[in-house]
Amino acid sequence: MDDLLQEFIAETRETAEALAGEIVAWEAAPDDRARLDAIFRFVHTVKGSCGFLDLPRLERLAHAAEDTLAQVRDGRRVPDARLVNAVLAIVDRIGEIVDAIDSGTSLDDGSDDLLIAALDPAAAMLALAGSPPPAERAGPVVVRSPSRSVRLGVDLLDRMMSGMSEMVLARNELARRMRAGDVDPTAEAALERLSATVADMRETVTRTRMQKIEMLFSALPRLVRDTAASLDKRVALSVEGSDVELDREMIEVMRDPLVHIIRNSIDHGLEDPAARRAAGKPETGHLTVAARQAGNQIVVEVTDDGRGIDTERLIAKLVRNGRDEGSLRALPERDRLALIFEPGLSTKDDVSSISGRGVGMDVVRSAIEAIGGRVELDSTPGRGLRIAIRVPLTLSILPTIIVGVGEQCFAVPRGVIEEIVALGGQGVRIERLGGRMVATVRERRLPVVPFGALLGLSAGDREPDMLIIANIGVGAFVLGVDEVLDHEELVIKPAAPAVMAAGVYAGQTLPDSGRPMLLVDCAGVANVAGLSFRREDGPVAVAEEEVEAPGLSLLTFQDLDGVRRALPLAAVDRIETAQPPQVYRTGGRLRLLIDNRLVPLATHATIPDRSFAVLRLRDGDAELAYAIKEASDIVTIPAEQAPPAAPGAIAGVVLVDGEPVELLDALWLFTTHGEVGDIKRQPLCVLDEGDGGWMSTFLAPMLRGAGWRVAAHAGAETPDVVIRLDADDDTPPPTGAALVRLASDPGKAAATGAIHRYDREGLLAAVGARLERVR
Repeated sequence: MDDLLQEFIAETRETAEALAGEIVAWEAAPDDRARLDAIFRFVHTVKGSCGFLDLPRLERLAHAAEDTLAQVRDGRRVPDARLVNAVLAIVDRIGEIVDAIDSGTSLDDGSDDLLIAALDPAAAMLALAGSPPPAERAGPVVVRSPSRSVRLGVDLLDRMMSGMSEMVLARNELARRMRAGDVDPTAEAALERLSATVADMRETVTRTRMQKIEMLFSALPRLVRDTAASLDKRVALSVEGSDVELDREMIEVMRDPLVHIIRNSIDHGLEDPAARRAAGKPETGHLTVAARQAGNQIVVEVTDDGRGIDTERLIAKLVRNGRDEGSLRALPERDRLALIFEPGLSTKDDVSSISGRGVGMDVVRSAIEAIGGRVELDSTPGRGLRIAIRVPLTLSILPTIIVGVGEQCFAVPRGVIEEIVALGGQGVRIERLGGRMVATVRERRLPVVPFGALLGLSAGDREPDMLIIANIGVGAFVLGVDEVLDHEELVIKPAAPAVMAAGVYAGQTLPDSGRPMLLVDCAGVANVAGLSFRREDGPVAVAEEEVEAPGLSLLTFQDLDGVRRALPLAAVDRIETAQPPQVYRTGGRLRLLIDNRLVPLATHATIPDRSFAVLRLRDGDAELAYAIKEASDIVTIPAEQAPPAAPGAIAGVVLVDGEPVELLDALWLFTTHGEVGDIKRQPLCVLDEGDGGWMSTFLAPMLRGAGWRVAAHAGAETPDVVIRLDADDDTPPPTGAALVRLASDPGKAAATGAIHRYDREGLLAAVGARLERVR
């Protein structure tokens, strides 16, 4: 009987946790008969088992819930909010009683009658009067179909995993020994069969400890519903990645931190309906909980569209607690966000049942770091907050690449590696921009993180010999190492908290060589190195008139005349160092001897008598060198730019970090200094758009590509064509210039004889026709 009772307790606990989310989802979709049947089966099974196991109290509660659900199934009751609250209360009490039976403690039964009475339609109006309105619910929760299962003790599972790990290590050692000598083909075939069997058994044994994270997520709809209702807020929950699997012990450890984060998001982050309306947001806040696997880690992200973290409020609270305001304000933005983890800190001024006591995010971070994980924050003021929890899969066997850095060896998860290339190979080179290494791999530019320099194992200016292109989901970068040694399947375990706190490791392993090795967390390496990848928003439907201008990718540099300038990054092929003896004046122009060729050289000042940097510019087959003092950085800025006073070398002025920077006109450079054959005078188009910026952003690149010069003002030169983005403006163009009118609305364009501004072919034809008419 004891075994049957323990089986009943385990099954009832597991099903009751999932059932709370099912009931909340059923409330949102009362017509979902399949979900109603699943709930009914649960209480019916509990009632039947209680009769057999002689548990009359549980049987009475389950019987009352079963009768009520039967009335709903027969159409005699409507599942409104009060009925759902009553059923949830019964399920909660069943869970409490089961826990009491398991622990051998007593539980007062005085409130059982009230719970049963609340199920009655007449009594429910009194017992539950004043209940807050329900919040918006999550999407449908998948009903799990029954499957055959056997319950095993955790100790037995640990022994199985440990034995499997030793088997993998022995297989690796055997394979290495056989590679070192002459191998009998029959022995090699036997090793291959053994490897295949070990791989299959490894996956099977690993999965015995794994559990779908759905078990962690199943209680979230109920949690969100109750928390939002108690705060008079409206919250819609989205759950993604429920099929991701995680070690069952890790699921238990993450349960409390996740609950705390979600309650904080609803209480601190999401505004009440009135505040959301005032901010131009929907009254219903949106909360997303998503899980995904990244190498040997599970990432759980909680994202809301609330107010984000107010770092100024955090600083003010800490100053009142005695912290130095100057040092707090000197912190970079990432460290300011981390102030939320300060012990005893709460941004709530009033104490409630949910928050305000200063016991919160510091406890969450401590719990996550205790299991070798970490918590990351990404806040956008006024738009929301993303909290990412990264935890290891615990004991796992992972395909890895073994790399060498200095005298140390490290393992890199094979799943994040796009490609491994050697420095100096075809199309592979490293340059320095703004003090940071940038790798060009077949015209693809990626930031480089020299792993040895990051760990203090080598000099920071030493270029790595091998480049590992790592893709971490939000972006890619190059991990620079000294050598790539081997590929191997390794048993990965969590490292000590002090090691994991470094932020660059995902675990530890002991390969068959007997030398301990750490697993590299590539996402953590990018974070510690200060790389920032722009997160792409989801698809959004945008009206044609609301399309935002794309950004400009620029290479900024200090020119020889001391002026800070920039060039479009797409025009720069590479950066090299040149010496004065390489500069020649032949054929009436400067040329640079490089790669055994004379390349035209442009400059804004006298060539110095010492080494200088050279930008190699390329436009198809044409090539040009531009002499500078030093490269500064690669930046992406909005496309808006101030026009120059007159057409020439400067295409415009842009703001970079609040400082005006001259943008060189690459087309002018090639036209003036490049050897591109005889070029007739290019016609000049003036973009007449007043204070707007659409034409300079969208139209100018197309016209330049078609062979026109483009300016916002003609200066002393008479323009050939004036393009005006206003079909109603009758102001005549300058004498001798043709006028092309554009209209934002297709109907208005047809009525006035203008060109719709997104009619590319019509616009080019109209400009060409006007130009021929003028000539």
